[in-house]
Amino acid sequence: MNPDRDNYLRHLLALYCGLPHTAARRPFPADRRIAEQLFDRGISLEILEAAFLLAIARRTHRDPNAAPLAPIRSLAYFLPLIDEVLRQPPDPGYVSYLRSKLDQNVQISTDSPER
Repeated sequence: MNPDRDNYLRHLLALYCGLPHTAARRPFPADRRIAEQLFDRGISLEILEAAFLLAIARRTHRDPNAAPLAPIRSLAYFLPLIDEVLRQPPDPGYVSYLRSKLDQNVQISTDSPER
């Protein structure tokens, strides 16, 4: 196995399972396959973090009168947001802002010595 790949997969899946609004506390085999595909596509952990932050911010700060959303049950939920971030990367300052706002309730970070 490739140590960089293993580190990437471990970090990505731990980040995903630690997100609020997710039902998974352990990744399913399908989540691991998606994570492997993301690695093979060369999607950086920074891009993934931005997509996760956008998704959680949108879910957290939606109309309070709207019906509750079902928990996120698959890493596949984030694929459209990952593509959105790839097409139009958010300003790094905005990502930092989202992280700081969401860090009040949850820790989302790609702080890892190996990316």
